[in-house]
Amino acid sequence: MKVFVIDPSICNGCFNCQVACKDEMVSNDWPPYSSAEPDIGQFWMKVNQKVRGTVPKVKVAYTCMLCMHCDNAPCMKAATNGAVYKRNDGIVIIDPVKSAGQKQLVAACPYGAVFWNETLNIPQKCTACAHILDNSDLAGGIQTPRCVDACQTGAIQFGEESDLQSLISQAEVLHPEFGTQPRVYYVNLPKLFIAGTLGDPVADECIEGATVLASDLTTGKTYATTTDIFGDFWFEDLMGGRSYQLNITKSGYMSKQLTVFLNDDKNVGEVDMVTTGAQE
Repeated sequence: MKVFVIDPSICNGCFNCQVACKDEMVSNDWPPYSSAEPDIGQFWMKVNQKVRGTVPKVKVAYTCMLCMHCDNAPCMKAATNGAVYKRNDGIVIIDPVKSAGQKQLVAACPYGAVFWNETLNIPQKCTACAHILDNSDLAGGIQTPRCVDACQTGAIQFGEESDLQSLISQAEVLHPEFGTQPRVYYVNLPKLFIAGTLGDPVADECIEGATVLASDLTTGKTYATTTDIFGDFWFEDLMGGRSYQLNITKSGYMSKQLTVFLNDDKNVGEVDMVTTGAQE
């Protein structure tokens, strides 16, 4: 059974996968797998870009989105006339002939991965380049989807579930609450971060080497880091929907505490520290 394993942490946002998918599918019919994708309005492989945090504590995350080729696919349940089927290798296909007029398939997909072709009057989506997998001579012997072949960082992998099991064991799926049992797995999906900068407003300089602890007030787990030469600190891969208590200490300075409720990436800004001598 085939699976995709995607690692957003090594995606550099080159959009090669998205472009390669368009190059393969736009203006090209691949019967019986798919009819031509329109020039605009559809992305069977799409790179979503999210700007995280606020200036100057900013990161950019890229996440590749495609059909999840679910084992419990809602589009299959919504289809009539056998218009959607799962192959023996796990790939879900929308038959471009049988699916004519079945616009309900667009709404059935909770991931937004099924698109409506107004001109052809059919729903369409990623086929995992089944036409290439079944006819490797089309791609010079390559038996991988175009998006995988175009990925220069190895962020998108495709293959047998058994061969990729070591990665799958560390992975998660998008929206497991949907109950669709996706065959697209993600490793290193970005979680949330807390970041900030420590400064001495009297000396007008950054504070390097301060100890910063972040305590998850839900689980009690504590994370530790130290500020760098610029006075910056970062805590990454944190769970959202909970509060964290920051405890900041540095020899020669009064300790400081902050409580942060984390529902999105958080830049606490510049935190001013007061020297112990200033309190005497």
